[in-house]
Amino acid sequence: MTDKALDKQYMALALRLAAKGRGLTSPNPMVGAVVVARNRLIGKGYHRRAGGPHAEILALQSAGDRAKGATLYVTLEPCCHRDKRTPPCVPAIIACGIRRVVVAMRDPNPQVCGRGLRQLRQAGVTITVDCLREEAERLNEIYCHWTRTGRPFVVVKAAMTLDGKIATASGESRWITGEAARRHVHGLRRRMDAVIVGIGTVLRDDPRLTVRLGSSRSGGHSNRQPLRVILDSRARIPPTAKVLSPAARASGGSGSRTNTVVATTVKAPRHRIERLRAQGVTVLVLPFQDGRVSLRACLSRLGQMAITSAMIEGGSELNASAFREGLVNRILFYIAPRLLGGQGAKGVIGGPSPQRLAETLSITDIYVRRLGSDLLLEGTLRTTGRARRMT
Repeated sequence: MTDKALDKQYMALALRLAAKGRGLTSPNPMVGAVVVARNRLIGKGYHRRAGGPHAEILALQSAGDRAKGATLYVTLEPCCHRDKRTPPCVPAIIACGIRRVVVAMRDPNPQVCGRGLRQLRQAGVTITVDCLREEAERLNEIYCHWTRTGRPFVVVKAAMTLDGKIATASGESRWITGEAARRHVHGLRRRMDAVIVGIGTVLRDDPRLTVRLGSSRSGGHSNRQPLRVILDSRARIPPTAKVLSPAARASGGSGSRTNTVVATTVKAPRHRIERLRAQGVTVLVLPFQDGRVSLRACLSRLGQMAITSAMIEGGSELNASAFREGLVNRILFYIAPRLLGGQGAKGVIGGPSPQRLAETLSITDIYVRRLGSDLLLEGTLRTTGRARRMT
């Protein structure tokens, strides 16, 4: 086997290790690392949670004294900055006597990008970059998007009939899809930083927007709850809404992050805003746009709060805003084998219809799988690059 083939083999192992941290490391990326000496694996590790040891440190600890003169394979450029909770990895790599470092991709974080590699080269370490780079970028597409844009990676999720209807003319939507599809949605929520809905969904359905799956073997996942974000331009949300209940807020969140956010505008009466804050809810007063909370402004503020991913579970109008403003990265459509029909039934995307087919949105990299009697269709709105399945 050639040296290049061996590099790919060990990097593939590091990528598989990194994927074990999916849904647990935000706002940090998923990272895996292995240490190899004389073509033998002598150490391995992956980043398990934000604030915990980085993959390189765990791999080096696993290798111990054998790391001297060895090769370190790591899926992301080792960090060199100190403005974070854990020490930088570059000095530890140098101190262990690593001879060569193979990196899948540079870190898009401007505090690191290229600097970690430069410090390693200056210390005499041989560097190889871009080994399985595309695979590494797909693995950390959420982190890369958040780092480059300052906004969360946005997924639009919708349950619909075969003819694309998400509710009857009267607004009835429970339940279009079956139990297997609903259980799958809870698994996705557990891996997302935030879930976003509009006030219409809260007033109509009074959802909890929590993960309800019971115990999990995936270590650390079972108690993780997404931040619940309600877009409510006039703060009409009732104080008794389930998303505001103290029990629900206490059930999740990471660190000191408040588990419920109401995004409103200056159109909201002051007493309603103060009432929400008294309930322990975080209230964001954002720009007013087209009669609603500016979704782009909301996503930008969430990005500042270290929210790297968000799933929109709202109605057709919220979906329309997200698509119209070019804020959607991925779609997840759960399709039931039913036909609803009629002009009054609500389609998955509301708002005015385009006048020309040239204005349609193109979905690429489509994957379809069966969930009980339903189908899950997943695709990306990006025009280049191949998307990683979230399922």
